[in-house]
Amino acid sequence: MNPSSPDPASLGQAAAMRISIFSVQDHYPTRQRSLPQFYDEMIVQAELADALGYDTFFLAEHHFHEYGAVPNPPVVLAALAQRTKRLRLGSAIAVLPFRHPLQVAEDYAMLDVLSGGRVVLGVGSGYLKHEFEALGIDGAEKRERFDEALALLKRALSGERITFKGKFTMLNDVAINVQPVQLPHPPIYVAILKKEAAYHVGRAGHHIMCVPYASVDGFDEIGTMVTEWRRGRAEAGLPAQPGDDLFAFHTHVAESDQACRQAAAEAFDLYVATRLYAKSAVYDDILRRGICLFGSVDTVVDQLLRLHERGVTHVLALQNFGLLPAARVMSSMRLLAEEVMPRVNRRIAQRAAA
Repeated sequence: MNPSSPDPASLGQAAAMRISIFSVQDHYPTRQRSLPQFYDEMIVQAELADALGYDTFFLAEHHFHEYGAVPNPPVVLAALAQRTKRLRLGSAIAVLPFRHPLQVAEDYAMLDVLSGGRVVLGVGSGYLKHEFEALGIDGAEKRERFDEALALLKRALSGERITFKGKFTMLNDVAINVQPVQLPHPPIYVAILKKEAAYHVGRAGHHIMCVPYASVDGFDEIGTMVTEWRRGRAEAGLPAQPGDDLFAFHTHVAESDQACRQAAAEAFDLYVATRLYAKSAVYDDILRRGICLFGSVDTVVDQLLRLHERGVTHVLALQNFGLLPAARVMSSMRLLAEEVMPRVNRRIAQRAAA
């Protein structure tokens, strides 16, 4: 470990927790909500997130299945940029093996300009078999494709004129013609599914993004991921900063734990029934495993404080899932921003002072 680096076990304990919005945008074409209605609701939720002080609004990229209704996040995020003022706009994730790295660089550089420098770029290699098959890409190559694309993406966003001959990409003295506002490039977060990858992401100097529901068995594994990622960052001489870790949790805040169950359990179980994750669990399962933010204000405050104790400093609240009515989604958004987070951050400050 670099002697000047903070201890990974204690880093972030005094930092206030940041909260963002994340949505897979799961769509159910045979149900009562149309796709135009769904998009309209998303725009209203982004406007509310902007007003409530959420950090970033993240959208997933998915293809060819109701698993997600946003195949190209920067298109939607550009629309949201015109309806919001301070809210950052993020991909969770841009699947790099699916597009030419220069096209990804162009899309997000243009979005950064249109948004006034508000882009957060989450990237990953993808994991859904049907997407690779439909695009004619060998899933066995995804890691090599991702590594090559990410290196080129960062160079392109930084304004470099590139000549390169790789396994999947050949470039001859080319540079993108739109540069992002944020230099050398917008913040980049690398998504992982397995805790074993956390160290390597940190060692490479990258920020981290994870959806524990998709890949971990229990709450304690989250702390292990954070510790391993910070160990990698420290060994690279790049201490982690608060907010550089993004962990996503299905979230619904209500007046009581029972009210939360009544509002969210059926919606969450519908979400699970049509999801394609490596791991799945119904409402009671994830309550037991401790990898959700479901319950009353008091319950969710306690859950977030437990996460902070394990080093998590930035939470992505996945609040729009399973055909939850828009009014319930927005009620939860308000309770989280106005009731939960002020209490969480007061408690964090009190602990630090003590």
